[in-house]
Amino acid sequence: MQCSWKAVILLALASIAIQYTAIRTLTSKPFQLCPLPSPQNCGLGGQETEPPFERGTAGGGGGGCDDYPYFSINATRKTHILVLATTRSGSSFVGQLLNQHQEVFYLFEPLYHVQTTLIPRLSHSRNAADRRVMLGASRDLLRSLYGCDLYFLESYIKPTPANHTTDKLFRRGASRALCQQPVCDAFSPADVNVEEGDCVKKCATLNMTLATEACREKRHVAIKIVRVPEIGDLRALVEDPRLNIKVIQLVRDPRGILSSRIETFRDTYRLWRIWRATGRRPYNLDLSQLTVVCEDFLSSVSTGLSHPYWLKGKYMLVRYEDLARNPLLKTKEIYDYLGLPMDKNVEDWIHANTRGSNEPSAKHKFGTVRDSAANAESWRLKLSYDMVEYTQTVCQKVLHQLGYKAVKSVEELKNMSLSLVQDKTFVPFL
Repeated sequence: MQCSWKAVILLALASIAIQYTAIRTLTSKPFQLCPLPSPQNCGLGGQETEPPFERGTAGGGGGGCDDYPYFSINATRKTHILVLATTRSGSSFVGQLLNQHQEVFYLFEPLYHVQTTLIPRLSHSRNAADRRVMLGASRDLLRSLYGCDLYFLESYIKPTPANHTTDKLFRRGASRALCQQPVCDAFSPADVNVEEGDCVKKCATLNMTLATEACREKRHVAIKIVRVPEIGDLRALVEDPRLNIKVIQLVRDPRGILSSRIETFRDTYRLWRIWRATGRRPYNLDLSQLTVVCEDFLSSVSTGLSHPYWLKGKYMLVRYEDLARNPLLKTKEIYDYLGLPMDKNVEDWIHANTRGSNEPSAKHKFGTVRDSAANAESWRLKLSYDMVEYTQTVCQKVLHQLGYKAVKSVEELKNMSLSLVQDKTFVPFL
């Protein structure tokens, strides 16, 4: 009995903590409202592995999701689109196919800010601790952005936005919604093809409050990421019943990715360019710049194509080469999978951006204006045969799985009349 007073104090403290949590939950802004007096708009929630959002109450006089405490919600049924890719795989092109839709709020690689803040010099780190830190923060940020909570992003923008305004958002001009009203008044609604540079120049600083409003006004949210290695890393996000996630995993021939990175990231891939020029592989060449791509592709694609239950209705594999050869047809397939109608803006953009161009925008390293069909296999004219042969050796499994043919001679490599992309159909997992 001597310790009974301690137990009373501990119980009192626990009670206060519980009440505080309850008050925070009831007074904090709800994730979304559920106006329906039935659980039709609520997804059955299983055991949660991460802290849940606060739940909202139903509006009006009827019951809502509060009447079904074991259900979590996504009341508006926004489609939360996630383009999962790696750098130089055509992801900017795919992102713009979604960005052109009038009802899509699109963000270009917001995880850039997570990486530069938490692990500034990280480049495909295989360190387990680095990976856990990056993935945990990335999942939290994506979840918040899909809920149109753009304020959460401010924690990773340096310098920290003052009064919720910043000019440091990575590739702000790549998002139509951030270059239009109510976010920006510099252009009229008739200006449907605002150049990225013009947006950055004329729209000045980005007001995160207005950006949040713009996000909430759109029916769907699309985000492109290249800093998450594989689909399995996103399982907790995909299974979150409050979200309606649809994953588009974009892949490209690793030989094409390597060639594009050599041209684009000239300092980082300087030794690869020396190998290409001299025919001799430098002894200190960082081979992980290639092998990591193939390992991550193989792991991610193997998971996706094995059709695990948690990806049912949420996964589509797209080869960049198929999209480049038949952009309109493949884009329609993507929109069908997403359950969205293609609007005229999307079709017009495809016609304007897949036939080649000499405009300055075509020369930007992340540009999308190009002859897409010719670009898909142009790496064959840029890589030396010994580099291709090495890539085929270390990436053999994923090349085979994705339907990319190996070449056995210089002549075969340079014969552009012979396609190295097999006819292979990847059906969405519905």
